[in-house]
Amino acid sequence: MKKIALLILLAAAPTFFAACGAPAANTGVTNANTNTSKPVAAAPTVDALMALDKQANEAHVKGDSKFFEGMLSDKFVILTGGGQRMDKAATVKMIAGVKCDIKSMDLTEPAMSMIDADTYALSYKATWDGTCNGPDGRPVKVPGPVRSASIWVRSGDKWQAVFHGENLIVDLKNPAAPAAPPKKLAAPPKNQRPKKDDHTAANSNTASNTAAAPATATRDVNTGANTDALVKVELALWEAWKEHDAKKLDDLMAKDVSFVNIFGTYLATRADALKDWTGNGCQVKSVSVSDGFVTALSPTVEMLTRKGTADGTCGGQEIGGTAIWGMSIYVKEGDAWKFAFGMNLAAM
Repeated sequence: MKKIALLILLAAAPTFFAACGAPAANTGVTNANTNTSKPVAAAPTVDALMALDKQANEAHVKGDSKFFEGMLSDKFVILTGGGQRMDKAATVKMIAGVKCDIKSMDLTEPAMSMIDADTYALSYKATWDGTCNGPDGRPVKVPGPVRSASIWVRSGDKWQAVFHGENLIVDLKNPAAPAAPPKKLAAPPKNQRPKKDDHTAANSNTASNTAAAPATATRDVNTGANTDALVKVELALWEAWKEHDAKKLDDLMAKDVSFVNIFGTYLATRADALKDWTGNGCQVKSVSVSDGFVTALSPTVEMLTRKGTADGTCGGQEIGGTAIWGMSIYVKEGDAWKFAFGMNLAAM
């Protein structure tokens, strides 16, 4: 089981390693005496990002880690199912060890949403036919299909990735489908695992609707300055979801919203998210948010990686006590931070 989870990260991940550089807005010959401005990447299209994805897929299955040194932002992060945060250096090193035999790949259902002029979210379905080597060196069939999600930021004349995640797509309407994505498939090394959260321990970035104290100013020195504030906003979002509180959700959400849930379902619009989160699909008694880490993408856009828990059911599936690691993008509107995009990763 551990092998398969790593494949979700190593083998399915090639579907996102793409936008090494979108076409620059300033192309052709430039007269240095009349135009000294630096080239700026043009606003992306979903077709352009998907085309670049294909190039990156080819580099990934070859273990061409050098390709990704320029494609990944220095702020890049990926989360394992066990909650381990992997930065750019760790990800590039991981890719260098990839060995795959891919016969075909099929990238479908592309969707792109604008967070702001310099930040975009890309999501699509990926289906693979082939194998990649697991931790023991033996080839393992790439699981799928998966729903992929990536966050792209403009960096001068190119677009770079700052986040990527993959979830197996689960058909909740089909009784024959798995009850939930595989559990406990892989775990990070013991010295890299987050501390166990008992909902009362004083994790510096923990907020909960239980008797635990709210997030305080005490904070891991490695987290962003706005971590405590966004953890509280995130918790309010989870509590509004628990209560099916449409008004509260509406107040916490940005103008444009999209989301990928743990079952690989993509909610493309704000209306889709409100309908899903206020519906009867989930019946939850309690929630918590902890282990927050904020990365500032710009003065008005921040990325929060965090751990959530919920006690209840979703789609008829028990989710009680399960750690739900994920990422949320917040945009600043006036004095308030509003939720714009998120992805909850299935526990592994």
